[in-house]
Amino acid sequence: MMFYFSSSLAVVSILVAFLLHESNGQLNSTFYSNTCPNVSSIVSGVIQQALQSDPRIGASLIRLHFHDCFVNGCDASILLDNNGTIRSEKDAAPNTNSTRGFNVVDNIKTAVENSCPGVVSCADILAIAAEASVSLAGGPSWSVLLGRRDSRTANQAGANTSIPSPFEGLSSITSKFSAVGLNTNDLVALSGAHTFGRAQCRLFSNRLYNFNGTGNPDPTLNSTYLATLRQTCPQNGSGTALANLDPTTPDSFDSNYFSNLQNNQGLLQSDQELFSTTGSATIAIVNTFSSNRNCLLSKLRSVNDKYG
Repeated sequence: MMFYFSSSLAVVSILVAFLLHESNGQLNSTFYSNTCPNVSSIVSGVIQQALQSDPRIGASLIRLHFHDCFVNGCDASILLDNNGTIRSEKDAAPNTNSTRGFNVVDNIKTAVENSCPGVVSCADILAIAAEASVSLAGGPSWSVLLGRRDSRTANQAGANTSIPSPFEGLSSITSKFSAVGLNTNDLVALSGAHTFGRAQCRLFSNRLYNFNGTGNPDPTLNSTYLATLRQTCPQNGSGTALANLDPTTPDSFDSNYFSNLQNNQGLLQSDQELFSTTGSATIAIVNTFSSNRNCLLSKLRSVNDKYG
């Protein structure tokens, strides 16, 4: 229990650093203090209401924000629809039939506009929603840096090539994180956001029945966990059934993600490879984030030094 807050805070701190690193201009936490002082409470209120009928929405919103930030920075381009000049990022392979929560973002935008018309950018709404989603799920809160501008263009091709896939190997994912200025420690910490939310069977069913064309399951899967997942995702199923990313506390933002990897209970291939890739530096990082509070605090200091 003593490591819960620190592990969660490590994930959040690196997320904040990532969002700051990928944004243009000077951001600050008091950007709307005069023009829309209640914006954070408005956003949180709409999410709280949405959680009553959709326990997944918090994880969906933080994923939406991440997929936005990984392509050209945190500019809300993922919210843009197709038109004569735009090919929407919503239709990119990592997002189509996968990203969700757009209706809640619309509800938030309406509520904010009713209070502060023409003031708050959609990019900042996504950033505030990410923080509120973590906090409402039992994780720590933080001061959201604000002042982003909304993009008028989308980058569907960039979304197709830049966003990490759950089917990719560790070396490929590491390269994609490196391309946006994130190192191996950052990769492991940010992956810890999979401590809540769901994934469709189609994103991991290959691990259950025919991993890498072998006709056998992924050998890194815990056998008991494998049997449970096969019940949720039968071999000839539709692929759209949902499984918890964290089988222990699926709707809470905590540090169980890392201990799940140690028990071979990472749902996605991209998750489990952090711990099961022989010789990888990520193994020690997972162990550290799971158990060592002092190293976690040291990591927080290094992130602050790195990103300012």
